[in-house]
Amino acid sequence: MQEEEINNEMIEEQEEESSVSSEMVQTSDLHKVIFVQSMFENYFLDYASYVILDRAVPDIYDGLKPVQRRILHSMDELEDGRFNKAANIVGNTMKYHPHGNASIEDALVQLGQKVLVVDTQGNWGNIFTGDKAAAPRYIEARLTKFALEVGFNHKTTQWKMSYDGRNKEPIALPVKFPLLLAQGVEGIAVGLATKILPHNFIELIDASIAILENREYEIYPDFPTGGTIDVTKYNDGVRGGKIRNRAKISIVDKKILVIHDIPYGTTTTSLITNSIAPAIEKGKLKIKKIDDITSNKVEILLHLQPGVSPDQTIDALYAFTDCEMSYSPNACVICDRKPKFMSVKEILRVNTENTINLLKRELEIELAELEEDWHRWSLEKIFFEKRIYKELEKDTATWEKQIENIEKAFDPYRNLFKREITKEDVLKLCEKPVRKISKFDIKQADEKISQIEEKIDETLHHLNHLIEYAIRYFENLKKKYGEGRERKTEIKNFDNIVAATVAVANQKLYVNKKEGFVGTALKKDDDVEYVCDCSDIDEIVVFRDNGTFMVSKVTDKQFFGKDIIHVEVFKRNDDRTVYNMVYADGSNGWAMVKRFSVGGVTRDREYDLTKGSVGTKVIYFTSNPNGEAEKVKVLLKAKAKLKKTQFDFDFSAIAIKGRASQGNILSRNPVRKIEIIAKGISTLSAINIFFDPIVMKLNTDERGNLLGSFKEDDKIISIYQKGNYRITGFELSTQIEANLSIIKKFDSRKQVTVVYENKEEEKFYLKRFIPELTDKKVEFLGDEKLIHPVFISYDTFPQIEVTYFEKKPDEIEKSVISCADFVEIMSIKARGKRIPYKNIVEITPLEPLTEEIIEEIETENTLDTDSQEAPLVENTLEPHFQEETSVAVENEEWEQLTLF
Repeated sequence: MQEEEINNEMIEEQEEESSVSSEMVQTSDLHKVIFVQSMFENYFLDYASYVILDRAVPDIYDGLKPVQRRILHSMDELEDGRFNKAANIVGNTMKYHPHGNASIEDALVQLGQKVLVVDTQGNWGNIFTGDKAAAPRYIEARLTKFALEVGFNHKTTQWKMSYDGRNKEPIALPVKFPLLLAQGVEGIAVGLATKILPHNFIELIDASIAILENREYEIYPDFPTGGTIDVTKYNDGVRGGKIRNRAKISIVDKKILVIHDIPYGTTTTSLITNSIAPAIEKGKLKIKKIDDITSNKVEILLHLQPGVSPDQTIDALYAFTDCEMSYSPNACVICDRKPKFMSVKEILRVNTENTINLLKRELEIELAELEEDWHRWSLEKIFFEKRIYKELEKDTATWEKQIENIEKAFDPYRNLFKREITKEDVLKLCEKPVRKISKFDIKQADEKISQIEEKIDETLHHLNHLIEYAIRYFENLKKKYGEGRERKTEIKNFDNIVAATVAVANQKLYVNKKEGFVGTALKKDDDVEYVCDCSDIDEIVVFRDNGTFMVSKVTDKQFFGKDIIHVEVFKRNDDRTVYNMVYADGSNGWAMVKRFSVGGVTRDREYDLTKGSVGTKVIYFTSNPNGEAEKVKVLLKAKAKLKKTQFDFDFSAIAIKGRASQGNILSRNPVRKIEIIAKGISTLSAINIFFDPIVMKLNTDERGNLLGSFKEDDKIISIYQKGNYRITGFELSTQIEANLSIIKKFDSRKQVTVVYENKEEEKFYLKRFIPELTDKKVEFLGDEKLIHPVFISYDTFPQIEVTYFEKKPDEIEKSVISCADFVEIMSIKARGKRIPYKNIVEITPLEPLTEEIIEEIETENTLDTDSQEAPLVENTLEPHFQEETSVAVENEEWEQLTLF
């Protein structure tokens, strides 16, 4: 859509260049030689000014480019309530627009696809798939009711002659709405460009009202294609600002992803063909099949290859494809016939003030018309009531004398009028036929004058309270046209995705340790070993026999030095990987042992892990991704006086230090060999995982809420408001959806408690179940059209307070329910137990009970049982509730019922 808008301007520019050159031939002196260079020097500035002012940049007051304004004016000329062929609209517009029909057709289609001022019929294309509109002869259009109400008033419109002097066209339409910000615009002129993003209809009205009421407000873009946006750097749409727009991608199961919304300016065709497919070909995404089933809503199914993480794939889609787009707004408009850079708030303020001025002008015109009507009716009333019309029956010498007599007859009543009685007024009275004179009703005239006076008072009141009148005007627009125009684009903060962390391992890494080469394109022979899979943007770390190492980017083939002992993919900022090493310090030096992490390094620089003595050699080396510390057996070289030639050593006995540490002395005798006895366990503490609700991502940087300390097999449960949950690992790439209700560390012993309303039955149910450990998204409430969740908890002993009434709404009662006492744990598909109260007004969650409180209650109940026979639940449930519960249990077989 944006590309078409720019192409229109290029078409117009070519036509304009052609017309300029032909004009020069006709008007120039044929005997005079005019060089092209001099033409540029003399006419380029005029041409640039024309393109800026009259073609590519919108006017601030009506928010339209000239071609758009001419189209709408032409449609207003043709307006009769019925649809007109687009070809007819284009043809009628050409008498105002000095260019070809192609640019008019494209501009009309763009206006139609924005669904604000043009009502369409037929195939107008699809902004989601990129399908083009049918030919203009097959499609029809008319102005919307909204456009007719806010955009046209011939009495307040300023006019100018068209390009050929045959017709009049508006300088700017009297638009009483911030149309420029609602529709958005993009254009390229000579040495100047503009890009204003579309904003939400309802939010613009609310912001205009806030301006009138001197309140603070914020407005952000809202795209017709939906998605999510990060407006952190929007900066009110001025130059230098930036906005990020992402597609909405959700996980169907571990094999399928679905794209629901796409970024603004893209289509499903361009997204798949120009972005996702090339990323698959380059190996950045592991997707085996794409199904585009988009119609009136976007739906692209991505079928993943086996063993591929859907969470990591989503991040990769944002990192490597157009599923995330950035826009740099550049709000340039024509203001008082000059280009001006403004913020969206400045534009909105100008539009709001312009709306006030137009409303004021309309009221002033209406007041003048009402006063003229009042003057006419009052004149007629006195003319007939005071029998001044009898002057017409008198025999007077001339007609002029008769008119003078009538004017004199009005002299006693002139002070009753608001303006002078002119000769023209008298002539109009005398032109009335005798039939009307005979039938004139004084009473009816009084009623008409009274109605006009009421309207005059109302109009004067509006003029004296113009701000309140403008607020009511905006509120009325919102009420009449706001339905269905709610925000489509969700505002949220994005995390920064590091490409290297989400890149798919699309290459195989090999090493020739003897010769010292590492790369993805080594010739396969006996000395070449496979290392691991990696991506082409990864970094690798290479350790050598002499105790040095280097970090470098993955290449086809690179020399690092002979006698390589270890190669692996290097992860920057990784503080979990620990290396255990034993080296001989010099040719016959002591054996030193150390545990270290690499830390920050400079690429392609060699680092030494030892003391640097000549002849130093690494004896033992392991890489431990989670800080494991193994046990080893150290075998010493035999010596004459050496009694003990071997001993065991546990790496957990020494601390983890930096790479520059020289290590501890393992043995003062030469080491012959080191053998591993037992694999180690991690010596690192569990990882604290946090959830940041702003960006909806997991992190270890202490941003957001602490979920807990996690070890290898720990899981996270995410419960959503729509009635489903998902159990995942604690990888930082895990995708958390927007409608999140609860996110916590998963405990296989804890149950989920749900209170929901069955809309069809108009009843409330409570159920408790233990989540099944699965990697699939699990539904636990069924059809969301019939089921409305009211309360979801992952606490052991949740409580709710039910507000209800029995017969009269003003006789409100409340009851506290301990969910654990009310219903037993059941299967995930069970319907649950009905809450046995009629006319439930509200269900409010209370603070959950703790195990300590439960123990106290049970102790008290035990003491009470010894002294009297009383039900155990008496101290936790109200007596009235116990009676209702017993009746409900008898009447309902709730344990066997299922939701789906």
